[in-house]
Amino acid sequence: MLHSRWFKTAGAAAALTLATATAAYATPAANPHTPAAALVELAGARDSPHNDNALLRLLAERPDAGPVVLRATLTAVAAKLAEGERPYAAVLALAGRPEVDAAEVAALGRLPGASARLRRGIARRLRAQPPAYHLPGGEHARTEGNTAEG
Repeated sequence: MLHSRWFKTAGAAAALTLATATAAYATPAANPHTPAAALVELAGARDSPHNDNALLRLLAERPDAGPVVLRATLTAVAAKLAEGERPYAAVLALAGRPEVDAAEVAALGRLPGASARLRRGIARRLRAQPPAYHLPGGEHARTEGNTAEG
């Protein structure tokens, strides 16, 4: 009896996992051919808290997301945190992206919806990032002679 219950439960869990995986790849955010303009619109879309947070996570984790998409995702995540919602997976995904400014991600941890656990996660992800490349003289260091033209 115990074994038959386990198999029924395992079968249901496998079917649920398959359905979830299929649904995740069926969304425009997971489709690699979705244009950036559509992704920016998706970042501001509202459906339900669960769907919104899952969509923001997909956008933040998308490997080919450009700076415009990541900026829109960061803005949407900040708005949700300010409203008291918990898009924690999207925040942590943004914290793991070297393209997003670390100071802006750290600021998400100070918003009203952020928890102490989220702040620790942000700090952990930011420490794990490789250090950014900076010119010795600052951002606007002299670069004469460093180009192919001379």
